[in-house]
Amino acid sequence: GFFDGVHLGHGALLRRVGEKAAELGAVPAAVTFDTHPENLILKTPAVPLLSSPLDRAELMRRFYGIREVIVAHFDERMMHMPWREFVTDYLVGENGAVHLVAGHDFHFGYKGEGNPERLRQLCGELGVGCDIIGRVELDGITVSSTYIRTLIQKGDMERAARFLGHPHTLSGPVVHGKGLG
Repeated sequence: GFFDGVHLGHGALLRRVGEKAAELGAVPAAVTFDTHPENLILKTPAVPLLSSPLDRAELMRRFYGIREVIVAHFDERMMHMPWREFVTDYLVGENGAVHLVAGHDFHFGYKGEGNPERLRQLCGELGVGCDIIGRVELDGITVSSTYIRTLIQKGDMERAARFLGHPHTLSGPVVHGKGLG
């Protein structure tokens, strides 16, 4: 998944990755993308991200024990890759996945044709384990990067931190701006 912000919903998934890796004697790993898929697919202005690929990797390692973070380049080739090929060739073939964990709303492959049900079925055919993580809610609200972005835009950093499960962090180079701060 994209794992923007590495929030509590992602945390439930990443904890399961760690549990299965320990059971199987495998390396707990996660795949994320360098570019938000919506930016390329919808050709819209850039989605304001909660975290950079490097920040996401660090949050996954620090809070959830993920040892390997694969940052995939999301380009035209990846965007047009059929969902079956993404699983069989990329995840299992190229990266050696032995068990996959995905969220309830995970869609992948060309036109998002891959979904949790298809993933579970294909993993069964391949002899690869598969877990689908259900929706995570806090205060009756589904934890999502989109919701957390709205909290940050409103300046509600305390509530954003609750939904993230950690303080919001943002890193990058210091650049010359308007000279106001």
